[in-house]
Amino acid sequence: MENEEAVLALAALAQPTRLEAFRTLVRHEPDGLAAGDLARLLEVPQNTLSAHLAILSRARLVSSERHSRSIVYRVNLDEFRDVALFLLRDCCGGRPEVCNPVVETLQSCCAPKRKERSRA
Repeated sequence: MENEEAVLALAALAQPTRLEAFRTLVRHEPDGLAAGDLARLLEVPQNTLSAHLAILSRARLVSSERHSRSIVYRVNLDEFRDVALFLLRDCCGGRPEVCNPVVETLQSCCAPKRKERSRA
């Protein structure tokens, strides 16, 4: 990832409504959300949300697909991963102890949930 791409993605996320739209779409992966449903969840007018989604789309953080009369938006997790890796790639400067807490936090928040066994 180039600096310009990272700046575009970070700038797209640097606004409260766009950040919340992105986070909401992450929670609705892999199905995505129709634009109208997303607008209702965020309590944002559809035309306002449309402008925000256009900015996220230009930054390649979300994609859209027409389904009948609806446009369904999904997060581009590969692009987001590239942005995160761009930010973290040189974080440790050869000293893994600097980045280990970040990596451990990411691993713990993304770990699969265990099924509870019933007690007989």
